[in-house]
Amino acid sequence: MAKFVVEFEYNVDRAGREHLHPAHTDYLRALTDSGVLLLGGPLQDTNGGLLVYEAEDRDALQRILDAEPYVTGGIVCHIRIRQWAPGKGTWVAGQRQAVA
Repeated sequence: MAKFVVEFEYNVDRAGREHLHPAHTDYLRALTDSGVLLLGGPLQDTNGGLLVYEAEDRDALQRILDAEPYVTGGIVCHIRIRQWAPGKGTWVAGQRQAVA
């Protein structure tokens, strides 16, 4: 499984996202429950969010993003996707201990 860091940039402010927020939250909760969404939240210094996903490959991630309510609702103006190989830090150490 590959890990991806995804940055969303919105074309509306927080108030403009409110009508889609419940569907967005439900979608992210389902992805979390299935182990696909590892981490996510709003960026404090810009009008966007940062999410870390684990998916089979880039195509599988694209299908996940295409179904995101903020994307289907047309309020995401830019998505930056980076495949990531975390190797250091307390999160990685915790992952190694869980496998052992």
